[in-house]
Amino acid sequence: MSIQDLESFYCGKRVFVTGHTGFKGSWLSLWLEMMGAKVAGFALQAEEESLFNSVQLDRTIDRSLIGDIRNSSEIGAAIKDFAPEILIHMAAQPLVRQSYYDPLTTYETNVIGTLNVFEAARKSDDVKVIVNITTDKCYENKEIDYAYQEDDSLGGYDPYSSSKACAEILTSSYRRSFFAKKGIYVASARAGNVIGGGDFSVDRIIPDIFRSIRAEKKVILRAPNSIRPWQHVLESVSGYLILAKKLYEKGEKFAQAYNFGPNNSAEKNVETLTKTFIEKIGIGSYEISNNADLHEAGILKLNNSRAKKELNWHPKLSFEETVEWSAAWYKNYFEKKSDLKYFTLNQIKKFSHR
Repeated sequence: MSIQDLESFYCGKRVFVTGHTGFKGSWLSLWLEMMGAKVAGFALQAEEESLFNSVQLDRTIDRSLIGDIRNSSEIGAAIKDFAPEILIHMAAQPLVRQSYYDPLTTYETNVIGTLNVFEAARKSDDVKVIVNITTDKCYENKEIDYAYQEDDSLGGYDPYSSSKACAEILTSSYRRSFFAKKGIYVASARAGNVIGGGDFSVDRIIPDIFRSIRAEKKVILRAPNSIRPWQHVLESVSGYLILAKKLYEKGEKFAQAYNFGPNNSAEKNVETLTKTFIEKIGIGSYEISNNADLHEAGILKLNNSRAKKELNWHPKLSFEETVEWSAAWYKNYFEKKSDLKYFTLNQIKKFSHR
């Protein structure tokens, strides 16, 4: 799908984004703003060091609302007041390790929070399309060399993964029980491990590398041999945008789950990713720790054939380019070479025209 198709579709559309202060939410909201969409965001307060604050997104999108999706009245009032046509639900507790430390908040946010968003949409007379962003970790991971497909069994060892599997089941139930009857089309999007500029989350490999470089310390790798489907944030975000457009135009045909993962060549282990990032940014070092105290999947791969065939979505960046674009953003951030919003928008434009 061409950038012209996306721009002509989204220009003037009313789009409500939950989780707009987060890493992926900020990239998505910035891209929507660039295309002329009317964007309202609803999320927790952004962390002080964040992409959201770096590009001053609250000054440019139509509405930036601070709230908690666990509060049904707050999210309900926000959606009713803005009257969006398209709802992209990204707000979540997104970290595996954090889910071990605080499982209650993880389930409340990822399951009950999603329920609150769906209920608000169900009561709306304006919402036509919902894209629920879940994760590649929603599958029952058998730790085998196999790329999971959308119809494979859902599950999850850790609380984060299982909470997202619950959100997938909830999506399927609401699709059949309520949304189909009302003419609201809902799909779920399962992306691979996303990297890119502006992620400052704890216990994520690229932010951990960057913080170690800044502190002049070695980055500690807990699971150097774990294989993940690495992709640039713009790959997944472009998938969400294409999927929402297809739902809006064709409805029920696209109301299902889609994997947005890279091609096989980008399925690398953590140590390879770390070495490549350090090489691209030109500074840093790492060491391997034997203190992996919490269970994390050793191998995880996605089959992206449905998105390719039905949505005409295709990964654009190689593994090397994905890491290079990410390193370039952090290098610019660290060295303060150019305006961060300008730099980030340029990466979106560059990606769009590939």
